[in-house]
Amino acid sequence: MSVIASTFFIGFGGGVVYPILPNLGTVLGFSPFLVGLILSANRFSRLLTNAPAGSLVDRFGTRKPFVIGMYVQGISTFGHVVAMIAPLPEAWFLGARLLWGVGSALVFATAYTIADDISDGKSRGSNMGLIRGGVLFGFPTGVVLGGIVSELSGDIVAFGVATVFAFLASVIAHQTVPETHVEGEVNQLVKPWEIKMDLPAVTIGLVNFAVLFVYIGALFATLVLFLNQNQLSAFGFDAQGSSGIFMGFTVFAAGLSMYLGGSISDQAQSRVPILLLFLGVLSTGFLLFAIADSALLLAIACVCIGLGQGGTSGPLMALLGDLVAESEMGRAVGTNNVFGDIGGASGPIVAVPTVEFVGFWPVYTFCAALPVAAALVLLVGVRRETGHFLPSTRS
Repeated sequence: MSVIASTFFIGFGGGVVYPILPNLGTVLGFSPFLVGLILSANRFSRLLTNAPAGSLVDRFGTRKPFVIGMYVQGISTFGHVVAMIAPLPEAWFLGARLLWGVGSALVFATAYTIADDISDGKSRGSNMGLIRGGVLFGFPTGVVLGGIVSELSGDIVAFGVATVFAFLASVIAHQTVPETHVEGEVNQLVKPWEIKMDLPAVTIGLVNFAVLFVYIGALFATLVLFLNQNQLSAFGFDAQGSSGIFMGFTVFAAGLSMYLGGSISDQAQSRVPILLLFLGVLSTGFLLFAIADSALLLAIACVCIGLGQGGTSGPLMALLGDLVAESEMGRAVGTNNVFGDIGGASGPIVAVPTVEFVGFWPVYTFCAALPVAAALVLLVGVRRETGHFLPSTRS
C-alpha cells in the first residue's frame, strides 16, 4: 500500500503539469517542435537511465532507488515553477523534464519489481495493475486539476500545486517503502550496464512501445490542438481546461481497467486473450477519435482509449513476470521501459508537427493501426518463446 500511495501522489503531481505543457506555444511563444521536444525530454533521459536503473535494482534492491527517484521527481517538478519566472524558460523546462525522466526511471523499475517480488502467478496481474493504477488514478486527478487551476489561477500556481504533491509522495516513500529484492551476494554480480535483450523482454517492450506511442506520445500531445481546431469543449472551459478534463476521462478509464485486466488475466487460462481484447479496444478508440465531431463522441473515444491502454498494462507486465526469472525482473522492467519511452518520446515529436501538415485524421488512423500491429508482434513472440500462442498463466 505504501508503494501505491506514493505512486498515486507522484502521478498526481505529474498530471497537474500535463495540460499546460502542450499549450506552451500559446503561453510563451514556443515553436511546435520545441513544445514536442519539451514534452518528450523526460522520455529521452529515461532512455539512458532505464536499463541502468533496472540493473541497480537487481544489484542493490528496491528501497533506495525508489526513494531517490521520488525526491528527484519532486525537485524536477519545482523546476517548472522556476521556468515560468526565470530567463531562458525553454532551458529550464527542458532541464526539468530531463531530470523528471531520471527520477521516474528509478521509480518505475523499482515499483514493478516490488510487485513481482510479492506475487505469484495467481496474483501477479492484479498487483501489477494496482502499482500502475497508483500512478494512473493520481494522474487523471492531477490532469483535471491542472487544467482548471491553470485557467483560474495561472500556470505558476498549478506548477506549485504539482510540486507540493510530488514532495508529499517523496516523504511517504521515504517513511514507508520496504526492501523486497536483495537476496545475498548473488545480486552483487549484476553490473549497472547489463541490459536484458532476450525474446520475452523485447516482445513485451515492442507492445509497450506501440501503446505509449499512440497514448502518451500522440494523443496527449495533440489533444489541446485538436480541441482548438474543432471548437470542442467540456463544461464551458477553453481548449486548455477542456483538454485536462478529456485527458481525465481517458486516464481514469485506464486506471479502472488496469486492475480489471490484471485480475482477469490471473484467473484466465492465459494472459494473451485479454491483452488482444484491450489492444482492440485501444484501436477502436482511435478510430472514433479520428471521426469525432462532438464532445460526446470525443468523450466516448477517450474512454475507449483509456480502457484499452489501461487494460493492457497489468496483463502485459504480469506476462513479463511469468516469462523471466525473479532475479532478472529489474533488468527486464528496465528494457520494457526503454521501449516504452522510445514510443512516448517519439510520439510528440512526430505527431505535433505532422498534424500541422496532414491534419488529425491521418495521424489518428495510423494510431488505430499500431495496436493491431502490436498484437501480431505479441502472438509471434510468445509463440517462439513458449511454443504456444496462448501459454498458460499457471505455467
